[in-house]
Amino acid sequence: MKRNLQINSCLAGLLVSIFAVSLITPGCSKNDQQPVSPQAAKTAPLTATPHIKPVQKPVSSVARLSPALINQFDFSTKKDPFKPYVIVKSVSVSAKDRRLMDEKASLPIHSFDVSQFKLIGIVTGGKENRAMVTDPNGKGYVLKVGMTIGKNDGRVMAVTNSGVDILEQFRDDNGKVRKEHIKLALPRKL
Repeated sequence: MKRNLQINSCLAGLLVSIFAVSLITPGCSKNDQQPVSPQAAKTAPLTATPHIKPVQKPVSSVARLSPALINQFDFSTKKDPFKPYVIVKSVSVSAKDRRLMDEKASLPIHSFDVSQFKLIGIVTGGKENRAMVTDPNGKGYVLKVGMTIGKNDGRVMAVTNSGVDILEQFRDDNGKVRKEHIKLALPRKL
């Protein structure tokens, strides 16, 4: 019996709580609902926001120039102040000639006059003769026919048992091409 009383009291509490919730929450009936047509929904007034006028008219920070002022800044007819007065024309040198000039300038054999070299020996036999020379610093070089030596690009013309024949071609002060034959001889035996 106690058990039945407990169940009955639980059910009574549940019914009281459902009744209280139904009183608190408002309900709608089918009669309260009004049908809304799609056209009425479109034309229904929305919450109107009042149009706010701007405080200040927007102004561009870029100033517009009149055509007269634009022509005032036209410098196409003026002389360029950064161009040099004298136009220097460069002499076109082929890549091969430039490479040869760079090699000659970098070799120490081309930094002394031919008369400063000293012939110390000649090697004969084989296909062609070769000569051994030293520069004023004591550095040795082996020469054969066709090589260049000295500041004025003297060309080795012949290597004989008695010495080396060198031909130098250069321009003198008057602009004429001058040829000078120089012979380097072996020192005499004592």
